[in-house]
Amino acid sequence: MAAGAVPASFTGLNNKENGLVFAKSMNFIRVSDLQRVKFRRTKVSVIRNANPGQETIEFQTASEGSPLLVPRQKYCESIHKTVRRKTCTVMVGNVAIGSEHPIRIQTMTTTDTKDVAATVEQVMKIADAGADIVRITVQGKKEADACFEIKNSLVQKNYNIPLVADIHFAPSVALRVVECFEKIRVNPGNFADRRAQFEQLEYTEDDYQKELKHIEEVFTPLVEKCKKYGRAMRIGTNHGSLSDRIMSYYGDSPRGMVESAFEFARICRKLDFHNFVFSMKASNPVVMVQAYRLLVAEMYVQGWDYPLHLGVTEAGEGEDGRMKSAIGIGTLLQDGLGDTIRVSLTEAPEEEIDPCRRLANLGKRAAALQQGVAPFEEKHRRYFDFQRRSGELPAQKEGDEVDYRGVLHRDGSVLMSVSLDQLKTPELLYRSLAAKLVVGMPFKDLATVDSILLRELPPLDDKDSHLALKRLVDISMGVITPLSEQLTKPLPNAMVLVTLKELSGGAHKLLPEGTRLIVSVRGDESYDELEILKSTDVTMILHNLPYSEGKIGRVQAARRLFEYLSENSLNFPVIHHIQFPSNTHRDDLVIGAGTNAGALLVDGLGDGLLLEAPDQDFDFLRNTSFNLLQGCRMRNTKTEYVSCPSCGRTLFDLQEISAQIREKTSHLPGVSIAIMGCIVNGPGEMADADFGYVGGVPGKIDLYVGKTVVQRGIQMEHATDALIQLIKDHGRWVDPPTEE
Repeated sequence: MAAGAVPASFTGLNNKENGLVFAKSMNFIRVSDLQRVKFRRTKVSVIRNANPGQETIEFQTASEGSPLLVPRQKYCESIHKTVRRKTCTVMVGNVAIGSEHPIRIQTMTTTDTKDVAATVEQVMKIADAGADIVRITVQGKKEADACFEIKNSLVQKNYNIPLVADIHFAPSVALRVVECFEKIRVNPGNFADRRAQFEQLEYTEDDYQKELKHIEEVFTPLVEKCKKYGRAMRIGTNHGSLSDRIMSYYGDSPRGMVESAFEFARICRKLDFHNFVFSMKASNPVVMVQAYRLLVAEMYVQGWDYPLHLGVTEAGEGEDGRMKSAIGIGTLLQDGLGDTIRVSLTEAPEEEIDPCRRLANLGKRAAALQQGVAPFEEKHRRYFDFQRRSGELPAQKEGDEVDYRGVLHRDGSVLMSVSLDQLKTPELLYRSLAAKLVVGMPFKDLATVDSILLRELPPLDDKDSHLALKRLVDISMGVITPLSEQLTKPLPNAMVLVTLKELSGGAHKLLPEGTRLIVSVRGDESYDELEILKSTDVTMILHNLPYSEGKIGRVQAARRLFEYLSENSLNFPVIHHIQFPSNTHRDDLVIGAGTNAGALLVDGLGDGLLLEAPDQDFDFLRNTSFNLLQGCRMRNTKTEYVSCPSCGRTLFDLQEISAQIREKTSHLPGVSIAIMGCIVNGPGEMADADFGYVGGVPGKIDLYVGKTVVQRGIQMEHATDALIQLIKDHGRWVDPPTEE
């Protein structure tokens, strides 16, 4: 496999000498016709920079024959167990952030910062809920002046919780508020650069260096003042607010996000200021995870050890928001990354604290136990750029009496566990499975469950239950049942669940020839035990590690299983099967599923879900499964919302308007709508959205198509209808389905 090396300080390639090309649209470097030189006792391909630094990054091809180079360096302490990444300690007032301290919890106020009494009241409520740090938006001089009153009032009330000033486009405001707040958040995309116009600009090296010099001139006074007052800083990149300069060099990509932050970090280090943390936020959990991994990989190369602030921005509300945050934040916590977290919800800020704490506890437990598996070599997982491993879907075979091609879905499958009692009321069961009913007969719809697990089969003389199951099988819904049940009460055309032990014992050979086999695998078995998979015709694998396993990590066990399958060219579909214990809180279930299955799906590992919880509502489990697939950018079954969590800049009641829009548009799968309280971070904040509903000025709304504003100044009372008309004008509207 070819490898490459570049100086750690390089900013990009700016010419085509020797065939070296920087692909601006890619996340990484694309190189052709590289020179071969001797490097660390081996010959490798090298990218040469005009101003090489002392350190060098080694790269390797992303896959055999690929022109895409990715860092060879690690992005976490261990791929086979959760080990918290070692960091320096950053002091935010009296709160320490870093690997030697608990994972800190924070949120952001939603009040008008100029309303001192309301903001103080909200900060106290947040502190009482258990937050460690509170962020407050500071957009102008009046808000900066109010910050002094806010801080003094809190101190008088014996609230010493550290406060963070959220700064965009306002270096002078930052210089004012740093005198009273413990931390400053700067956005590298708009602190010194103009608002992005999404223009493709061509830069010479001189042009680029001039802009970097301008950034240093604007940023240096703030750094010096942070040093003087003992303040902390967050260099917080947002995927949606990268500058035109960064996007012209690196594209709207994780690579651009990292380089944007590094420009500011290099200035801090040059001025011997180290009391800062990084963040790499995006509304897309897949992009967010890639950006943090790339950031850490490059920090390892540089020898930097700054802490991480984790968050999925514009996650939304309710279960959707919690799920997206669990996918992004939980994935990184499983890899030992993250020192302070925020779950951004379109809800009251104090409501963010509980799910935040649940996520922090999950990460804390995994790191304390160092959950994982025995060391293994990992060669196939793509953790810097997404590439899905798609299992081979079931195909029809000669002699099949029913169509098995629909038992799994190409974009991600949802399986559900069904009880004998549910079979007694067939129509209710069909509705619970989200099947469409026509004269009482089920048909598969967009979000219908693909297959069911029936742990106990009905008696052979229970004709009604058998008829209900036959009708499901007839619409290509898979019915899975344990081997023991199928041998004693055979169900025609059922798929049979077996363990590796049962396979090795040969009990499955008692089944009729051609029976479809589903194999349950833990992932931590010896390779000798897994060997039998090579000689078995497997329809799908259920990865199922009991929840009671303390030291064994579900994520790492699954990665090991996928590595084994890839190494042996076994392209079986793999379903993530998670059995939650009784009395699991709903938020713990959402966060647990998002973390344990989402951490794999964001790497393209897995073909679906089977979630079980004995005392949870059936519809809740089904919806959670579909939400998880959609959050991982797999199967799209409903409208996608990019909804900001509100702050002091918000120009309307975000929770109320968000609810109104969702009520009228939630039936549009494949459509993405951004609901933004303001446009402070530019239209790029809606990078994932087809349509945008954005506060322009108080009482008025601007509508966007993609990143382009198409209507301005719409009166708020007419704005939702105007949004619907805009969706219709672009051919994306369908009328809501009518209930039968």
